[in-house]
Amino acid sequence: MPAKSPVLVDLKFSPETVAKALETAFADRGSINLVDPANKGADLRHVDYALLWKPDADLFDRAPNLKVIFSGGAGVDSMLSIAGLPDIPMVRFVDRSLTTRMSEWVVMQCLMHLRDVQGHFRNQRQHVWVPQHGPEAADVTVGIMGLGVLGCDAAAKLKIMGFNVIGWSRSRKEIDGIETFDAGGFDEFLARTDILVGLLPLTQETTGIYNASLFSKLRRHGALGKPVFINAGRGKSQVQADIASAIRTGILGGASLDVFAVEPLSADDPLWTLENVIITPHDSAVSDEKSLMRHVEEQIARFERGEPLQHLVDRGRGY
Repeated sequence: MPAKSPVLVDLKFSPETVAKALETAFADRGSINLVDPANKGADLRHVDYALLWKPDADLFDRAPNLKVIFSGGAGVDSMLSIAGLPDIPMVRFVDRSLTTRMSEWVVMQCLMHLRDVQGHFRNQRQHVWVPQHGPEAADVTVGIMGLGVLGCDAAAKLKIMGFNVIGWSRSRKEIDGIETFDAGGFDEFLARTDILVGLLPLTQETTGIYNASLFSKLRRHGALGKPVFINAGRGKSQVQADIASAIRTGILGGASLDVFAVEPLSADDPLWTLENVIITPHDSAVSDEKSLMRHVEEQIARFERGEPLQHLVDRGRGY
């Protein structure tokens, strides 16, 4: 029986955690970790599978015989823009742990704005005792843009917390217990939304979609007084200057942002200091390296048994 092809790994994550995860991964075939200096000039012509996140520019020239590419993250927009990307199957990372972490972050942000946690923090710093009497979750409608695995899980958990939840996607989806809208119902969806949650993939159509025009269509005078924008999808889907302007002018009452067009967010960006804006450093759902390796092992096993790969990227749609 011929030797199994090792898995090529080029992940621009923490080198230490990747190396640690590879100690127990791919035991039946081994791996080639390109972050390891010892593999700088390795011959990659025999490699069938590659696990990648922001790979080196010459990778596909060095590994011309790949059969499947595995993305190191849930999003694949940065992968699709790589020069020389071969026309072979690409699989995105879908994992229970990643999905759970994202939902935790989304629910936390919705609750923080519902209960005005930022206001409580300000009062605490000023030693001011001011009880607040805000709405309950049932009075607030959360509108989720993006109804993939992450969006559906977040919707289910927000429902458990008592929020009224509606969803939007480019094409209509049927989800038990969730009213959904498609492109034709976009304005109606926005008009009913108090907290907008962005979980869209980045495509040509979604680039800059969260902008001043969209914010102006969100529900005014709802239970929160002013609408709130939450984004954990992709940074280039939002117009950051429009978010800052909408906060200053009262179009938005607050925002929670985990993703940005350029990361890290510049230290002089005005979003850092605006009231009721919560910034997290793109860590809402950090990929767990061991879970990622298990996911790749499972998909390779399916592929070699002749079974369909799961979570295939549709390059026409961009996700």
